[in-house]
Amino acid sequence: MMTHDNAAPVALITGGTTGIGHATALILHERGWAVTVTGNNPDTLAAAQKSLPGDIQIIKADAKSMNDANRIAETLKEQFGRVNFAYLNAGISRMLPLDAVDEAFFDDHFNTNVKGAVFLVQQLLPLLVDGSSVLFTTAVGTERGAPNYSVSCAAKGAITGLIPSLAAELAPRGIRVNAIRAGAIDTAAFPKLGLPADVVDAFRKALPDRLPMARLGRAEEVAGVAAFLASNAASYITSSVIDVDGGLSHGF
Repeated sequence: MMTHDNAAPVALITGGTTGIGHATALILHERGWAVTVTGNNPDTLAAAQKSLPGDIQIIKADAKSMNDANRIAETLKEQFGRVNFAYLNAGISRMLPLDAVDEAFFDDHFNTNVKGAVFLVQQLLPLLVDGSSVLFTTAVGTERGAPNYSVSCAAKGAITGLIPSLAAELAPRGIRVNAIRAGAIDTAAFPKLGLPADVVDAFRKALPDRLPMARLGRAEEVAGVAAFLASNAASYITSSVIDVDGGLSHGF
């Protein structure tokens, strides 16, 4: 049975059953936050039930569903009445050449990465306390292109474009809005690129040679930045997109 300290700050992390979201949930939980994560894959949901502490709430939700966005907000309202940190981390990223892209592929990327995130924030607005933090995950490809990533990077780029305006809109309430632009992070996202397993494996092994730090990043390294942006230590940071990419986007 989940129990929560009524005084604990409340965090929502979408896409929190694996990778960066999972790592962020663990860090915030260790720091005393009441954490709720969402996910939609039955296998990763089941794995998260075992790997996350029992008092982290796990909600099955489709990131592109308006009904699920409303249900998440209602659940948080009933249980806590507030949100101190909303991390819109759920998303998809698949590789496909433009001549093979169809409407379903396009819509899946924009509905999951953009539409779902925007409308979930809308649902959370009454719950976000003054001085809270909203964070998005975007991708280094919005600045440094790669073949076969055009639709994925366009969707992530839309989130990057959202940050300054949303930050300005919520600034009167002291709500900070930022994004993390993640680079080549070693997570379960690699098998979800939509490529054959041997191609994914070769792609993953070749990536470090293109990175200034010559290695893939770890989910915990991104999560540490997310946890910082959730905290009062980042109280004067808003409208920022922070690169966590081992130098890839700047190519030093």
